[in-house]
Amino acid sequence: MTDTALNQSTLKGKWNEFRGSVQERWGKITDDDLDVIEGRRDQLIGKIQQAYGRTRAEVERELEAWEKENGLR
Repeated sequence: MTDTALNQSTLKGKWNEFRGSVQERWGKITDDDLDVIEGRRDQLIGKIQQAYGRTRAEVERELEAWEKENGLR
């Protein structure tokens, strides 16, 4: 299993635990957004891009750092 697939699986499996942390880090992400995302990394990246007007590469770097902080990497 690749790192991305492992992280995707881990994030989705622990989504309820990490929802608060996601909202704390990216405050523009709403509860409704989190319900739609359901732990899918690609969906989270898209919502962060939309909310903050950042490029995919910027969001991926930021998300990787968050994942490390939260033991997902």
